[in-house]
Amino acid sequence: MDGTDSSSNKPTLLERLSTMLLREPEDREQLIALLYSAYERNLLDADALSMMEGVIQVSEQQVREIMIPRAQMDVIDISQPPEQFIPYVIETAHSRFPVVDGDKDNIIGILLAKDLLRYYAGEEFNVRDMLRPAVFVPESKRLNVLLRDFRGNRNHIALVVDEYGGVSGMVTIEDVLEQIVGDIADEYDFDEDEDNIIRQDDAHWRVKADTEIADLNGALGTEFSDEDCDTVGGLVLKAAGQLPKRGESFQIGEWRFTVQRADSRRLHALLVERTLVEAAEPD
Repeated sequence: MDGTDSSSNKPTLLERLSTMLLREPEDREQLIALLYSAYERNLLDADALSMMEGVIQVSEQQVREIMIPRAQMDVIDISQPPEQFIPYVIETAHSRFPVVDGDKDNIIGILLAKDLLRYYAGEEFNVRDMLRPAVFVPESKRLNVLLRDFRGNRNHIALVVDEYGGVSGMVTIEDVLEQIVGDIADEYDFDEDEDNIIRQDDAHWRVKADTEIADLNGALGTEFSDEDCDTVGGLVLKAAGQLPKRGESFQIGEWRFTVQRADSRRLHALLVERTLVEAAEPD
């Protein structure tokens, strides 16, 4: 026995990582398996693993998979005077709006909401003069290429066109980034650890769309049926008849459901309000 400490023969963490990385994956499935192996060895945390998976998926996805459909696009018509469309801008709360001349196939530019401050400042105001050029991309464009274009030309929004040149939707840089980092938080988001139902006052509750109807009934004392759908989001979708947009409200019995957060594919958060139903006046 040469007296050498056997522990010195054990590979170090760096050596184990190097060995793992040098074992080159042959396809994307092996690459993802390698990342999961690194996660299991505590070389990556859950957030880093999720983001790396998102980066890989973005290189495989096309614009058509994440775009906001044409029917759900919030646009401004150039024929409207500012006093007509500014309340709409405030209600929808977007930072950028496609501007159309007649219909959604004739988009003439992009209006930044912040440029509307000039209207309130009393400056000379001409919407056409403030429009930024609209960028058009095909439905088949890869998301990683689109993200590179967004960064290169400093645009945050692009209009999506089909093979015939008609506008089929729109996509923003936030839509692409959310494929990598997950949903980007805003004032209507819930923390992961928060309950699905948060009471704001005696008549208002913030509710996650994936809350079970049975849980809503238990918390609010309602009696909504869960025969046709299981979640509160499904209940609202049934009432709407289509995927509603942020800010839309629907009365279901004695309760009003207002969409606080939604994307092009599903609902995320709702404001549930108890409304008073006045009794009919006796004859």
